[in-house]
Amino acid sequence: MKSPSQKPLSSSSNIIFYITMLIIFHNTAGRTTRMPENETVPALIVFGDSIVDPGNNNNINTLIKCNFPPYGRDFIGGQPTGRFSNGRVPSDFLAELFGVKKILPAYLDPNLKLPDLLTGVSFASGGAGYDPLTAKIVSVLSLSDQIKMFKDYMKKIKTAIGEDRAATMLSKSIFIVCTGSDDIANTYFSTPFRRAHYDIQGYTDLMVRSATSFFREIYGLGARRIGVLSLPSIGCVPSQRTLGGGIQRGCSESANQAAILFNSKLSFQMASLNKRLPDARLVFLDIYKPLLDIIQNPAQYGFEVANKGCCGTGNIEVSILCNPLTHNTCTDASKYIFWDSYHPSEQAYKILAPVILEKHMKEFF
Repeated sequence: MKSPSQKPLSSSSNIIFYITMLIIFHNTAGRTTRMPENETVPALIVFGDSIVDPGNNNNINTLIKCNFPPYGRDFIGGQPTGRFSNGRVPSDFLAELFGVKKILPAYLDPNLKLPDLLTGVSFASGGAGYDPLTAKIVSVLSLSDQIKMFKDYMKKIKTAIGEDRAATMLSKSIFIVCTGSDDIANTYFSTPFRRAHYDIQGYTDLMVRSATSFFREIYGLGARRIGVLSLPSIGCVPSQRTLGGGIQRGCSESANQAAILFNSKLSFQMASLNKRLPDARLVFLDIYKPLLDIIQNPAQYGFEVANKGCCGTGNIEVSILCNPLTHNTCTDASKYIFWDSYHPSEQAYKILAPVILEKHMKEFF
């Protein structure tokens, strides 16, 4: 018996497909980040953690949520969506910069329509990491869970536009992977589970092995253009300053050094994979230096506060600790590099996204 993906396309499916393609071509006309001529991106597909989770955690049983005020107060409509920020997050800005759409939805959003799927979604889950234990500790979607959702997504795409078109769409789409910070900040430094068995050299090796396996798996499923965000200067986020920065709340050097170590190993491994996987374009997107430069020189970027978040005291509040009852939340988040004690503000993302992408755009094509 034929599978649904082998059925001929209905006229309505054809119409939806071509309308979606027209939308893509229209959207590419006004972009500010330059892409090579005659190149278009049909969809942006994202995996990762809270930095790029637009609301998947809303629909799972976990405490790692933010679908309540003051989160989302500067988002379109002023409503919380499950994004761990006051407004848009990097997956949204990247989708816009690649000329796809302005808002990248969560795959678990119950209101998704076929055109939403055809132009891409995020499978990311706040609290996830390369280390499978990281997601398990806080009951969120691991990278393995996100792969399962991606396979389900592909079944829907193949049913709608057919096997061949789906394969072409995948090969030309941009895949973004953004995770690993929670491995370092939470699983390694904040719990005893891994430190009892690994020093930081061994733990970052474990992370890289898991990352490599993940990249290979999505490549095997059809991904070719894969952008991977490095770890940021995690020791300089407000919560890590509070927990590991001493009385003066300086940057936690141990966390920063762990991030640098992981990034060097990840970059090396991605270069190796590019040589071994035919047609693969794995692009290492360095976020460490650009974010650190903003933190060290806030006034140059229009910021006034670099060492604490906008929400509450800004020292420790994040997720359920940043809520409608949190006092002293700032009035203008655009003056703060960080929205809460762990996540940058929309304004910081708005500055960072084009800086990172402009430098590496041509490597995707």
